[in-house]
Amino acid sequence: MKKILLVSLIAIANLHAQQIDPKIKAAAEAVEQKVIEWRRDIHQNPELSNREFNTAKKIAKHLKGLGLEVQENVAKTGIVAVLKGKKAGKTVALRADIDALPVTERADVPFKSTVKTEFLNEKVGVSHACGHDTHTAILMGVAEVLSKHKEKIRGTVKFIFQPAEEGPPPGEEGGAKLMIKEGALKNPDVDAIFGLHINSGTPIGKIRYKPGGTMAAVERFVINVKGKQTHGSAPWSGVDPVLISAKIIDGLQTIISRESQLTKEAAVITVGKITSGVRFNIIPESAEMIGTVRTLDPGMKALILRRMREMVPAIAKAYGGTATIEIQNNTAITYNDPALVAKMLPTLQGIAGKDNVLLAKATTGGEDFSYFQEEVPGFYFFLGGKSPDTKVAPAHHTPDFYIDERGLLLGVKTMSQLAIDYLNAK
Repeated sequence: MKKILLVSLIAIANLHAQQIDPKIKAAAEAVEQKVIEWRRDIHQNPELSNREFNTAKKIAKHLKGLGLEVQENVAKTGIVAVLKGKKAGKTVALRADIDALPVTERADVPFKSTVKTEFLNEKVGVSHACGHDTHTAILMGVAEVLSKHKEKIRGTVKFIFQPAEEGPPPGEEGGAKLMIKEGALKNPDVDAIFGLHINSGTPIGKIRYKPGGTMAAVERFVINVKGKQTHGSAPWSGVDPVLISAKIIDGLQTIISRESQLTKEAAVITVGKITSGVRFNIIPESAEMIGTVRTLDPGMKALILRRMREMVPAIAKAYGGTATIEIQNNTAITYNDPALVAKMLPTLQGIAGKDNVLLAKATTGGEDFSYFQEEVPGFYFFLGGKSPDTKVAPAHHTPDFYIDERGLLLGVKTMSQLAIDYLNAK
């Protein structure tokens, strides 16, 4: 029944595409070159999570110059700015993430990052290998567009520039959770929130969206296995934690392949790191595994995590060892409120064109925008950044990641009009 209602809401929305306001269109086009210049500057000077000091200063200076009420140092380096319209009404939030990644850039662009820093005791390159520089520049542009047209705003627009979307450094708080904790959605209270993510595999001019679960909840797990050390020539005199680890990995995959209802939603368990042993002829005493769980359905998530906690110690015991598992939540399910999607879909279609707004499948990537959506209705969509002449685009989080800047203007237009249409809707 819920599925039928959702399809009906989207079908109704498809009949009433909302065209962009001519003044907003003109203002967005006028700021396009600035947006590109801001993006290039941020791209060339990337900063890691919770260390976005100069990026935050650049953002705050721009917003103050527009006459907005600006709050700095929210969740360490975040910025929250408020723009009040000419008329009273609801409050809508627009969010952009501002942090970069410990990835050395290879893309051949004039504004290539050559920044290096230390991350987890290693010397690393730093780059915007996920496009957060474009998100930041787009929202700076939206702020300029809307600040020049307060007469069109019935209520308040809150601009949230969020640090540490990629996760704070070990031992630190950060990201959307900390922004919420420090009141980013309060004073005034936010009624709905919108966000976008540039996508290197989606052609420029296109928008992808999905009602309901659109990106996965992400858990990080650590498994510690204890055995009994012995000589490699006499395994019967010890307990091999490496063998137990292999059995645990195999067992975990059966939770996905044999216990998870994959026709409902996708789910993934991945072991990404195994550490054990010091020498070829010694069976070690212990092993450690680190990995991730990705889920798109709350019920499936609960089942998978419960079975992991049951299975890990049981497998270790069956082979004469012991094992513990710790599971840490990194993001919730990025859940697009179906009613909000249906309400705002005409805006997306009116700006990009109906044929360019594509219903997409969920992805198993994670996004901490999801924490905002746990507090208020939210809509998160994907903006095309792939060049027309690119056949296979490099993936996000890779050295060759590349975005065609001609896709940024659509982001400015869309976010600007979404804010206006949401606030003016009855």
